[in-house]
Amino acid sequence: MTTTDHTKVLKQLQSKPGKLAKHTKYSVPKIRTGGALNKKCKRCGRTGAHISKYGINLCRHCFRDIATKIGFKKYN
Repeated sequence: MTTTDHTKVLKQLQSKPGKLAKHTKYSVPKIRTGGALNKKCKRCGRTGAHISKYGINLCRHCFRDIATKIGFKKYN
């Protein structure tokens, strides 16, 4: 059994309620409070090239698409 086969593990633990409870208690993903992956674009969900200034919370691609609609002007 490989570590990536979660369905097999859960199927085996269905008949063992005590071990299933322990598995679900300790196998829960850790809640992340900081870092780059918590900052996502609210429009497309990307994590890279994130603009959070002024509370925009958009990636640069989405920002370019809707910048004029939000009130930003492009100066040459």
